[in-house]
Amino acid sequence: MLFYKNSLHCIKIYSTNQKVANKVAVITIIGNVLLSVIKLLAGIIAHSGAMISDAVHSASDVFSTFVVIIGIRMSSKEPDKEHPYGHERLECVAAILLAMVLFITGLGIGAEALKNILHGNYDALQTPGILALIAAIVSIVSKEGMYWYTRYYAKKIDSSALMADAWHHRSDAFSSIGALIGIGGARLGYPVMDSVASLVIFVFIIKAALDIFKDAMDKMVDHSCDEETEKQIYDCAMENENVVGIDLLQTRIFGNKIYVDIEIQADGTITLQEAHDIAEEVHDSIEHNFPKVKHIMVHVNPAK
Repeated sequence: MLFYKNSLHCIKIYSTNQKVANKVAVITIIGNVLLSVIKLLAGIIAHSGAMISDAVHSASDVFSTFVVIIGIRMSSKEPDKEHPYGHERLECVAAILLAMVLFITGLGIGAEALKNILHGNYDALQTPGILALIAAIVSIVSKEGMYWYTRYYAKKIDSSALMADAWHHRSDAFSSIGALIGIGGARLGYPVMDSVASLVIFVFIIKAALDIFKDAMDKMVDHSCDEETEKQIYDCAMENENVVGIDLLQTRIFGNKIYVDIEIQADGTITLQEAHDIAEEVHDSIEHNFPKVKHIMVHVNPAK
């Protein structure tokens, strides 16, 4: 006997996740626009090329946040006839796109830093003013705050795209640290420090991009849950006094959701209705204890 039932609370979760993502996106977009304008003006007034470049980097975060909004909105669409299992993997696509943007950004920073170290004419550079230093400090604090704010909600709604956007904010904070060191070094008479710091930042950004890409690809390709999660699901099913044993338990991760196929053993002499009721109890128990589980199929076998 097979018992299959969709998680009824998924539609409510989709709506909640969409609202959370929109709130985070609006706040970070406003913050990035204001920060970009402040850093651009500071860079122009204080004659700091590093700060102007950093302003452009902040402006790119606005684009990345729009990608997140689109990805989460598309992944939150309800299942339809053409996509009966939902659209969660579209969020992984958004995370992959952000990882690529982050990777390209990192390569640009690294290539420019290396070029300046090898061929830079530092004597011709104008010493930046104190306003550029202040703008760099404001940027570091603001972008780190955006990182923790976005990261908190990314974990809350289990959003890989939102987490990728959080790391994009942190990459901007790293960039601002490089600008701060470079501006400070230039004011002290060591302009090469700007490029050296940028090379270090390049390594951090590339690592973050690769981590985001790997996580998104893992969710794009079906694979089972970790052993601890499967054990917890197994124990949850066995808590039902009418379940004699479990013949099979298979899980797979679809986007940020979990699908479960389970074969339970029950008394072979009970009626079909009783077997159905047991299967439904097992289904509801797993769904209640594991919010990330979206689909569950329960197969009932007669106990040997």
